[in-house]
Amino acid sequence: LDWWQADRYCEQHFAQLLLEPQDSEQGSFSKLLQSHHIRGSVWLKERDSVLHKTKRRRGHTVPVLVFRDKTDTKYVKVLSDFPALPAVTACAHLQWDTRSQDIATIFSYAVPAFINEFQLRGFVDEEGFVRFALIVHGHHSPYLPVFRADGQWHHFCVTWQQDNGTWAIYADGKRRAAASGLCSVGPSAPQAISGQGIFIIGQDQDSLGGTFRAKESFSGNITDLHIWHKVLSTEHIEKVRSCWVVEQDLVFGWSSNALEVESTVQAVATQLLCPGPVEECRVLEVGSSGFSYASCLQPLPFICHYSKDAYWQLKRAQLESSHSLASRVNTLAVRTVIPDSVFMSGVQDMNLSVALDALDILAAVLREGEVPVLEPADLLAVLQLLKQVSDLEIQEGDELEMLEQLGQYYMEVTELILEEQNTGTWSLISQVIRGPMAVVELCDRMVSLLVPLLTTERTKITIQHGNIGLHRVTVKNMWFGYGSLQRCLSSSAVSQHTAAPDGAQKYLGTSVGTAVISATLLSDQQEISAAVRYRLQHRAQVPPRCNFCVFSLVLLHASPDAGGMWSTAGCSVAKSLPDSTACFCNHTTNFAILLQVYEMEQRTTKEEFTLQTLTFIGCGVSFCALIVTFILFLVVGVPKSERTTVHKNLILALAAGEALLMVSELAKPNQVLCFMVTAFLHLFFMAAFSWMLVEGLLLWSKVVAVNMSEGRRMKFYYVTGWGLPVLIVGVTLASSFNKYVAANHCWLNVQSNVIWAFVGPVLLILAVNSLVLLRVVTVTVASARRRSKMLTPNSSLESQIGTQLWATAKPVLVLLPVLGLTWLCGLLVHLSIVWAYVFIVLNSLQ
Repeated sequence: LDWWQADRYCEQHFAQLLLEPQDSEQGSFSKLLQSHHIRGSVWLKERDSVLHKTKRRRGHTVPVLVFRDKTDTKYVKVLSDFPALPAVTACAHLQWDTRSQDIATIFSYAVPAFINEFQLRGFVDEEGFVRFALIVHGHHSPYLPVFRADGQWHHFCVTWQQDNGTWAIYADGKRRAAASGLCSVGPSAPQAISGQGIFIIGQDQDSLGGTFRAKESFSGNITDLHIWHKVLSTEHIEKVRSCWVVEQDLVFGWSSNALEVESTVQAVATQLLCPGPVEECRVLEVGSSGFSYASCLQPLPFICHYSKDAYWQLKRAQLESSHSLASRVNTLAVRTVIPDSVFMSGVQDMNLSVALDALDILAAVLREGEVPVLEPADLLAVLQLLKQVSDLEIQEGDELEMLEQLGQYYMEVTELILEEQNTGTWSLISQVIRGPMAVVELCDRMVSLLVPLLTTERTKITIQHGNIGLHRVTVKNMWFGYGSLQRCLSSSAVSQHTAAPDGAQKYLGTSVGTAVISATLLSDQQEISAAVRYRLQHRAQVPPRCNFCVFSLVLLHASPDAGGMWSTAGCSVAKSLPDSTACFCNHTTNFAILLQVYEMEQRTTKEEFTLQTLTFIGCGVSFCALIVTFILFLVVGVPKSERTTVHKNLILALAAGEALLMVSELAKPNQVLCFMVTAFLHLFFMAAFSWMLVEGLLLWSKVVAVNMSEGRRMKFYYVTGWGLPVLIVGVTLASSFNKYVAANHCWLNVQSNVIWAFVGPVLLILAVNSLVLLRVVTVTVASARRRSKMLTPNSSLESQIGTQLWATAKPVLVLLPVLGLTWLCGLLVHLSIVWAYVFIVLNSLQ
């Protein structure tokens, strides 16, 4: 597929086109592809890319300056007053004369104090590349290749700023060169580019405004020159390349009226076909492990990348699906509208008629309640269809009545999948679609399809169904009523990240307190940002002493299915009342007011990986030590006793639990196997803690007289060590069978009360063993004190204190791991990552 089709295919399948690998990954990644018989070029998605495909390339009629041949007479003077420029960006479209091999001056800016104040020069090298060099204050950058001398139109931008003399050269939307140090040195450095100078196109000024030399003149065509007194961002440079003028901080805009054209320079009006963003796309050359660019319209292989958790959640949804929705819709449509698997559907270039028919039938099935509760696979299939419809390209000749009807059906389907009975389903696909905010992003894309409905007679469009609506004029608006998103958002962890004052990442447990609205200001069908004031009515119940925190929703461009993230950037509370909040934001996007519930620190991906690695290594070390200890008990011939028997059972339970824990990740793909692993993990770790309780009871029996024979005690110990765990696991399975396993791991479900079937008994056991340890330490210290007085009555005070400290430390060090009290560190893990490391190390050595 071409790059756009490949990117759309991955996005429609809830994945992402493969991102450019890191330098350290290139070699191994290339070998992996070769092992799967993939050769040649493979499409990549560039990291931090902000560019998007335009619907159509558009013509742009501009005056073009024709510099035919190199002469010392042809020049064009810019009639503009230039201020001092502490930062500057100059952009233009250029057609290089391939016959010329000499250095050429694209433009020169001179001031009375310095002739070579600001210049751009270039030449064609032996390999057929045009090389550019920037000159500021007479300081010359190296000549670096920027584009091929192929006789085609190319767009370039050069930027420079006073701080450190930082500069960059862009060609065709991509940064080709950048560095710093292009500035004056000395006590007054760095200096801005001086104002009130003369700007000449096509010639190098050897004197202010004149003394040209043919050898250094420009030969070719140039147009659309714009100059700003700031450094444009990559996104703005891409807009300029696509013939959109950035008005802010513009010093000179391209216009025939602002040019003094020498008589032999031709000025002709030409329609420039403005390039769509990213005409060339990134590819990985398999085999050479190198990167290059290829035409985005060229068909090439590609790879869709899933996160591991999202992939297995998708697989599980497909395996558990009854396909009732798909079969009903496909039967009514007499064709495949919804495939049996989201992995199976190809790139569907729908037309308006096919999309309208598909949504009509789907809305009818959902409306009539033939499928009362959507399964995860059903919800994913509906979202996939909505993605495909929102990717439609409306063709000339399409009936506009059909387009408006399509919008109606789209809103109806959106409203139906957000109904209350589907709340639980959203949480079951949380790794694939991070909450129903993905629906907001899809509706935003759908709004853009309604542009052909706007005419001089019809200046606005409103489409509404239930609590969801679209409204498009010059300002594009959307609203999602409180009822439509609140339940699903609350159940699907709407909480996201926001930066704390100290820079640490915090997790905010929140709920949506108002409707969700969206506002976008349009200019020539392009989105522009503007300040906005708005008031939102509170709908959520406000807990006592809980303040409203205002967040703006910024949709994730890298992965639209990520559900968005909440941020306070650019927004402030203008006025807060009990029933509403008025806000001011310096940008337009999606807005809602969130009610903060709680706050806790979240670990970074690197920290999580480190903890997982340490856990695996620690479990491996502990497992090996337990096996060796158990073998020694058998081989060495340790005398049989209560203590030996209890130790052996504790070793067996811990070893079995840790062995299962190390392989539990392998069971995730298989739901039945994962369920069994979870049950046995619950059983063995519960048994391990029960035998730690028995260790405590055994110690207590040595300290306090207990009238029970050894045989009766051992029966009681076996019932406690193995019977109690079996009872707890059995009751938990019987009462919470459908909520037993977590969504993403083979362990107990922490989202329900099932986890307390493990945590509750463990906390009770640790509390009992803490009392046992306290009693044992008290008795040991008292015994040591008496023995010290009997054996060394005349010893010094320091010696007695040392003896008592050792008498205290010794039982504590020995009994802490035996009684499982090192697990108490787990209660402190939420305070700091350090406690997590301590917890892992201590329990690895247990």
